[in-house]
Amino acid sequence: MKIFYTRVSTQEQSDQRQRVNTKDFDYVLSDKISGAVDLWERPRGKQIKELINKNQLKELHVHSIDRLGRNTLMVLSVWKELTDLGVRVICRNPNIQNMDENGKTDPFSQLLLELLSSMSSFEKSMIDMRRSEGIERTKINEPWKYSGRKIGTKDTPEKFLNKPKSKAILKDLNNGYSAREISQMRDCSFSTIYKVINLNKQLNQVAC
Repeated sequence: MKIFYTRVSTQEQSDQRQRVNTKDFDYVLSDKISGAVDLWERPRGKQIKELINKNQLKELHVHSIDRLGRNTLMVLSVWKELTDLGVRVICRNPNIQNMDENGKTDPFSQLLLELLSSMSSFEKSMIDMRRSEGIERTKINEPWKYSGRKIGTKDTPEKFLNKPKSKAILKDLNNGYSAREISQMRDCSFSTIYKVINLNKQLNQVAC
């Protein structure tokens, strides 16, 4: 089965620009949802995952690579997962694919993705630096905003691990990503990642 996937951020937007030359596909699936939402949490994304689980999806095509995620690291995470699942991913803009029609890795596309990953990591480090500087200024000028968690609002381990970000971190850990990569991809601190790891081990939910 060959699917073309489109996404726009709001109900008011049209995806017609992305639907060029899509007559030869089995299905054209469209989501109207923010790119910040994980692909597998989107309505059509869930359908795609079901088809993969049933071993029915062979190729997934997109108009542009950012249809898979909000930032480069999110895109790379989905790209790697689809590749590991044996799904051929073909992107029109830029013109790249994870593997050819014979299932062999495309070397140029792999090189391009590695370059994108390096650029994204550098951009993320600059954002983190600016954010840290902003936090320090706020602590000086508006210290009440950093007074800590109020007494009596501590989450239970179960509640903490059921939060969307915690679930996403666990998923990334199980997919083999390092704490540094997850921190960049999910925009979270190392302490949050290690908290998820430790609480998950305590509850014996999934081995990390």
